[in-house]
Amino acid sequence: MKKIKLIIADDHELFRNGLKELLKKHNDIDIVKSVGDGKQFMEALETNGDIDIVLLDITMPNMDGFEVLSQIKEQNARVKPIVISMHDDGNYIAKCAKAGAYGYMLKNTDEDELIKVIRIVHQGKKYFSPMIAEKMINFMSEQKVSENILSNKEKEVLELISQGLTTKDIASKLFVSTRTIETHRANILRKLEVKNTAELIKKATQINLI
Repeated sequence: MKKIKLIIADDHELFRNGLKELLKKHNDIDIVKSVGDGKQFMEALETNGDIDIVLLDITMPNMDGFEVLSQIKEQNARVKPIVISMHDDGNYIAKCAKAGAYGYMLKNTDEDELIKVIRIVHQGKKYFSPMIAEKMINFMSEQKVSENILSNKEKEVLELISQGLTTKDIASKLFVSTRTIETHRANILRKLEVKNTAELIKKATQINLI
């Protein structure tokens, strides 16, 4: 039986070690290496070209998971990435799927689900659990709505608000009156159904407007 050759890339040593112990129990899985950041993973990939799967964290030093996904895509590497993250935000899931992830799991996923996903992905298929897929679809549909809901001028004002500029600064930058900017700001708050700047920035970030 040909074993599934796998690398774990996560900056938390305790989590890496826990995964290693868990995976060791399964005879069809061979843990080739365990690394603490994306740079170490790419180096390991150069010396181990026959890796099948990487269990990949998103938030890592030196080179994060998004950069790793991009590098794998650029190099047309045969390794199939499965993201294991603490982030259950639809934005993260959609970005990873778009960047080439074959699967996305949360760090509290149980052992049976983890092994199932590894085996499915090894066969060349992508797998996202119903819960993860729902979050991704909700985000993508919400993003489509948000793209169309603001006018180009409102998007421009929103971008400047997110940079911390005051109403007066924005008015000066766009060569309009402060009253015009206040009207745009009121319309943006109403359209995104938020009450203040803090809520606005949070919502705009969640739906990928900024």
